[in-house]
Amino acid sequence: MVTENNTLDYYNSNSEDFVRSTRDVDFMEVQDKFLGLVAPKGVILDFGCGSGRDTKYFLSKGYTVEAWDGSIELCKAASEFTQIDVKNKLFQDLSASSLYDGIWACSSILHLSLDELILVMTKIENALKNNGILYTSFKYGEFSGERNGRYFTDMTEGRLDSILQKCPYFQIIEIWKTGDVRPGRDNEQWLNILLRKINQ
Repeated sequence: MVTENNTLDYYNSNSEDFVRSTRDVDFMEVQDKFLGLVAPKGVILDFGCGSGRDTKYFLSKGYTVEAWDGSIELCKAASEFTQIDVKNKLFQDLSASSLYDGIWACSSILHLSLDELILVMTKIENALKNNGILYTSFKYGEFSGERNGRYFTDMTEGRLDSILQKCPYFQIIEIWKTGDVRPGRDNEQWLNILLRKINQ
């Protein structure tokens, strides 16, 4: 079985190719949708920042950004690209309370098993300030398991509902499907999710 450690090994071994295929992708429409909901000049956690593409964009818009990635090689690449210290941490390391105005988990927490995902979603809920915003995205479907050397948990509206039942302070803002924005992959469907943490 492919595990989280195998997934990190994949990214460490393929970091250059991953950066090359993702860094220059135009994701501004979704980035701006997220920023339009986050408190102006607020604090954002880029949770699984990959190449650093989104961190750099949020910094350019005047936000304070903390960036994490589990892959040490991606941390190095993102630190060089963004000129901030990207932290080499796992999703399960999140322990903050009411710290962030927004958490951006773009195509990242999808590498957790369903049980781990539920645990990390509760950590995200706790780490957000009241009215804080979460953006996250998953491949669309019911699949959980190994795909191309990495572990994936895919997502549907029904699966999301079952997760949110265990995260009672999240309110759905918008859920929408899109094609993959990378060249040659527009037949792949993604579920995009925007949530707000309501007052506890």
